[in-house]
Amino acid sequence: QVQLVESGGGLVQAGGSLRLSCAASGRTFSSYVMGWFRQAPGKEREFVAISRSGSSIYYADSVKGRFTISRDNAKNTVYLQMNSLKPEDTAVYYCAADKLWRPSRYSDSLLYDYWGQGTQVTVSS
Repeated sequence: QVQLVESGGGLVQAGGSLRLSCAASGRTFSSYVMGWFRQAPGKEREFVAISRSGSSIYYADSVKGRFTISRDNAKNTVYLQMNSLKPEDTAVYYCAADKLWRPSRYSDSLLYDYWGQGTQVTVSS
């Protein structure tokens, strides 16, 4: 069982930056695929970024070049550095984890077994 706790959300002006953190319990954190997803009001949950213990990193086209996912396996923590934020980035951001690597389906939220409670990110124009 893995428990995930996000932090770092908040209110920021367009063009600003935030760094989200996701602390995970468990002894085998380094073997998990860690991802970030987001859900805006009235919209489906969407993929943002994933890290397969640093060896494979993927981003949604909408955040590529602005967001960076990283992980510190010694601290059991994954981060999402968000720069050049836009109002359309406003959403609840969720951390997700799964033991299996599915290279063709990493963006499918239904395949992740563990989720955090979410942290709100609001970008004002």
